[in-house]
Amino acid sequence: MDYKNILEKLPYSSPFLFVDELLKVNEKSAEGIYNFPVDSFFYKGHFKNNPVTPGVILTECMAQIGVVCLGIFLLQNEKNDLNDIKLALSSSEVEFYLPVYPGETVKVISEKLFYRFNKLKCEVRMYDKEEKLICRGKIAGMIKNESE
Repeated sequence: MDYKNILEKLPYSSPFLFVDELLKVNEKSAEGIYNFPVDSFFYKGHFKNNPVTPGVILTECMAQIGVVCLGIFLLQNEKNDLNDIKLALSSSEVEFYLPVYPGETVKVISEKLFYRFNKLKCEVRMYDKEEKLICRGKIAGMIKNESE
């Protein structure tokens, strides 16, 4: 299935877009992938001679795929006009288990915990190419279009 319409509605652009492809999106979950380019701005200085993806960037990637993409899908299903989406991260609690190095591709899988009054809360997990758990947590945000 082609989720290009969702990707086009994302309010991000390079270098702060952390979604390469959506693999699955439905009323209950979202799944997507992202490759962290070797020349990404945040590797310079984090850490000297041993770059690793900062946890805040991993959390952002999880939020973009697992919460924002799912939220856009849910808003579309409610027949909303999605020309001017407004977002706000309201909470995140993420545990980290493995590092992500420059050039690695990750898969994010999200499961909706609840969605009401424009607040979406999800259980989100990130895996490496060998299906090892990198991090997991609960992320919540508010998503609506400007007309609301």
